[in-house]
Amino acid sequence: MSDYSAIKMSNYLDENIGIIKGIFGNDETIIYRELYMKNSIGMKCCIVFADGMINKQIVNESIVKPILEMELEQLELNEMVDYFISNVIFSGDIKKSKDINLIVTSILYGRTIVFAENCYEALIIDTIGWEKRSIEEPQGETIVRGPREGFTESISINITLIRRKILNPDLKFKFMEIGTRTKTKVCVSYLEGVAQETILKELLERLKKINIDGIMDTGYIEEFIKDAPFSPMRTISSTERPDVASGKILEGKFAVICDGTPTVLTLPKLFVENFQSDEDYFNDYIFSSLNRMLRLLGFWLTTSVPAIYVAVITFHQEFLPTPLLLSIAVARQGVPFPTIVETMIMLIVFEILKEAGLRMPKHIGQAISIVGALVLGEAAVTAKLISAPIIIVTALTGVSSFMIPQASEILPIRIIFLIMSSFLGIYGYIFGVMGLVLHLYSIRSFGVPYMLNIPPHSFQEMKDTVIRAPWWAMYLRTNLISKDKRRIKKS
Repeated sequence: MSDYSAIKMSNYLDENIGIIKGIFGNDETIIYRELYMKNSIGMKCCIVFADGMINKQIVNESIVKPILEMELEQLELNEMVDYFISNVIFSGDIKKSKDINLIVTSILYGRTIVFAENCYEALIIDTIGWEKRSIEEPQGETIVRGPREGFTESISINITLIRRKILNPDLKFKFMEIGTRTKTKVCVSYLEGVAQETILKELLERLKKINIDGIMDTGYIEEFIKDAPFSPMRTISSTERPDVASGKILEGKFAVICDGTPTVLTLPKLFVENFQSDEDYFNDYIFSSLNRMLRLLGFWLTTSVPAIYVAVITFHQEFLPTPLLLSIAVARQGVPFPTIVETMIMLIVFEILKEAGLRMPKHIGQAISIVGALVLGEAAVTAKLISAPIIIVTALTGVSSFMIPQASEILPIRIIFLIMSSFLGIYGYIFGVMGLVLHLYSIRSFGVPYMLNIPPHSFQEMKDTVIRAPWWAMYLRTNLISKDKRRIKKS
């Protein structure tokens, strides 16, 4: 959006309305309504708003009706604005301004502007009334036990959902606008006294450096502010659940809320968060710890099973018992492709089916995914295009990936391991694992080591990593992230 700070408002109503009409040009959704007050001097004013963005009942009952019914005597220059605020307009959120940029942005956002004769200031009244999606459970983060609320596309509702869970004056919200054209409202939420000021300062500096014409989702922001931009590992988490965002704020982390999207960013992120689910903190700690170990096993299976299978079948047949080796050899008879090619083909087919299931209409997407996998797999084995063992490997790899709450990093790692194993066998896989470990220990998230507390240096640091200790034992927060380390105060 253009900068109108050089334009100054005047004392004449017609000139001020002319300025607004000149900015919006031929936009027929901008409504201008002149109102004449009942008084001896024939004072008039004009309200301006964007059609479809305002609550018409509020405008009619709290602005139009009081102005038409008011009676007053002659007032001094610009006293009309203060008189409206104190005696006429019925609104809990009203302010005056002569900043044209603020006035234009407010009109676009759904607020109503009141211009009056002989006044070089305008009233900005909160009359936002566009349609909002109701609060529902997020489809991508379903749980068995826990709150069912999910963020919506309204930033005000999302802030309310967080504030309801943390009823503390230390919960702070810092607002800014990003996007030279969209002027998207972005909010940073944190708990003062618990969050680190150095991380807050770094986050705000990175946000202020974003220079793009429009922001449609927090995904835009994530790519601008994340550490290690060329790494497959995400250094910033995302969630659509208020309980997850609130829990991380209580741990000293920050939440970045963007208007127009239900996805909220949380940072800094640690590697261990890939294996943590919000439901872990609602269930018994024994079962939660077992589930985390299963997710860690699932991460290893989904990234390593194809690579190990290719390495063993191609280079290291001596690793397998003779009956199993003969069984695999019989299954591969007549297959025209080498093991690496058929493995790559089946993994690509699996990703295609998964993507198709996500993009298809919900009521038929799941059926197409299941039927497609069964039919294609059976037909491919019957036609001797692929071997039966690779179907098992692909199925185990795919199912294991669904165990990881945030699994976007898995596919690149799996492909790298698979390619290296196809050239160097099991040694290629080992080199791939070593390279991944070195890379994980080299990256940071807003100054916090990505592999913080792995391995743990003390028993206390291990209590919320691979295992989840009982709440009464987790009396300290994560080191280096929070300023107030103690979660449970001593009695």
